[in-house]
Amino acid sequence: MRRPQDWLKQAQAEYAAAQSLYEDGHWAWCCFTCQQAAEKALKAVLEHFGDPQTGHNLNYLLQAAEEYVPATEAVRGACLRLNRLYIPTRYPDAFSEGAPAEQYVQMDAQEALHDADTVLRYAREAIETTPL
Repeated sequence: MRRPQDWLKQAQAEYAAAQSLYEDGHWAWCCFTCQQAAEKALKAVLEHFGDPQTGHNLNYLLQAAEEYVPATEAVRGACLRLNRLYIPTRYPDAFSEGAPAEQYVQMDAQEALHDADTVLRYAREAIETTPL
């Protein structure tokens, strides 16, 4: 059973959570949650077309989604940047010293929010304009 709307709702919920994390100054968690929102958004597109995917690599998920709906350079760039936030935002050993919570600043979170919004817009448009 296809469930693209569930994936899209979860993506939107995670984006809203990222906004709250931003407002509270949790930059690293905001960045990670933006990556998660984008991942769910791309999986929504793939579910819509009956091609569910596993994995977390946004570049691969977008490549699969583009088999059905072409993406702009803005969407591709957003996925490239967000993809880099999956591991280091959470694991201290991603850096030579310091916790991830100390490695990210407000500007990082702002960029992640912008990029996640770009991917969510792509997903919504792909699903809404391509009825099956």
